[in-house]
Amino acid sequence: MPHELIAILMFSTMMLMLFTGQRVFGAIGFVAVVSALLLWGDRGGYDLGFAAAMKLMKWYPLLTLPMFIFMGYILSESKIADDLYKMFHVWTGGMPGGLAMGTIGLMVLISAMNGLSVAGMAIGATIALPELLKRGYDKRMVTGVIQAGSSLGILVPPSVVLVLYAMIARQPVGQLWLAGVFPGLMMAAMFILYIYIRCRVSPELGPVLPEEERNVSRAEKLRLLRAGLLPLGIFAVMMVPFVNGWTSLVESSAVGAMAAFAAAVVKGRMTREVFENSVRNTLGITCMFMWIILAALAFGAVFDGLGAVRAIDDLFTSQLGLNPWVILILMQLSFILMGTFLDDTAMLVIVAPLYVPLVDALGFNLIWYGVLYTITTQIAYMTPPFGYNLFLMRAMAPPEVTLNDIYRSIIPFVGVMLLALILVMVFPEIALWLPGYIYGN
Repeated sequence: MPHELIAILMFSTMMLMLFTGQRVFGAIGFVAVVSALLLWGDRGGYDLGFAAAMKLMKWYPLLTLPMFIFMGYILSESKIADDLYKMFHVWTGGMPGGLAMGTIGLMVLISAMNGLSVAGMAIGATIALPELLKRGYDKRMVTGVIQAGSSLGILVPPSVVLVLYAMIARQPVGQLWLAGVFPGLMMAAMFILYIYIRCRVSPELGPVLPEEERNVSRAEKLRLLRAGLLPLGIFAVMMVPFVNGWTSLVESSAVGAMAAFAAAVVKGRMTREVFENSVRNTLGITCMFMWIILAALAFGAVFDGLGAVRAIDDLFTSQLGLNPWVILILMQLSFILMGTFLDDTAMLVIVAPLYVPLVDALGFNLIWYGVLYTITTQIAYMTPPFGYNLFLMRAMAPPEVTLNDIYRSIIPFVGVMLLALILVMVFPEIALWLPGYIYGN
């Protein structure tokens, strides 16, 4: 059987299993192992899976994964995120759309604490959404704000998705994180600018807070500022030694986890329940990602053995004669299409064995492409009909927020994200300048 047909059968079987509701790692790993056994027999198939497992266990930077997840859960479970929102409530409530702009700032800091969009969505929907609706904010505006802001969690460091990409693409995690800093902050600034302009034109969408709510003493404002900026201090304690080369990536992640734990203890919020919930959630999510990475490595090994990557490279560049930029744009469009029914990790492990070597063969920078992939994933998260964030928001939003409201709320924010994607594609230095400056390459 031709190798191209085998590759098509593998993809179609995997997609069919995903549509039936199978877990991502189960579908991908099953197809990889069965294909290996059929292609190379008992010994070759077993060796492939064993080699993938050993590669995973030997990858030292993977230890950062549970550290960052634990740090995020400690900060969210101990309600330190509530202090952040109180700070933005007081400092930004005096302008039209101020609370919505403050919510974007909250999401940026939550992203720097956790690295997962789900955490930002949960905190935004439980803390910010009720407050915004209670104060007369337009429901479509605020649901769009929370969905867009939470998507920053997979771009702003310490992004867990970029850790997975680093594993599969064999790129330095530190450089990928630094590459996500300016694009993430740029996108957050573009969201804030959009909210500001929209609420200036239509003040009823984001009314100013009443005077009595804003009448807070300067001492109280400064107290809230200190409390709200605590997570930023934890992030600095973690990242500054790493950027300066004083600690390794794994050591920095341990410093961040211990700093978050110490902050919760000092503030008197480290209860037995908080600790147990944080550890349990950390263990569950870490195991899930480990299984996904293991399945992805096995799947990629089968494709390498088939020579499918070389065949696709030859199809696009030699037989069809497509321009490298056209191929890159087609890959980004395929991510958006898949994102309507898959999450970010599923998309990455399904197509990375094909796309990453192809991008490298086309002469593009793999660090830069990691940022492009992540931004495209953010867009896919919010693209109807089955965008991941759409249904998370529907599950967390109050009954008066309908699915139609949620669909319509994300249209302008998707437009802003597409503009950000185009800017990073046209001006790669937005992503590459900082890692180049820090690492001197």
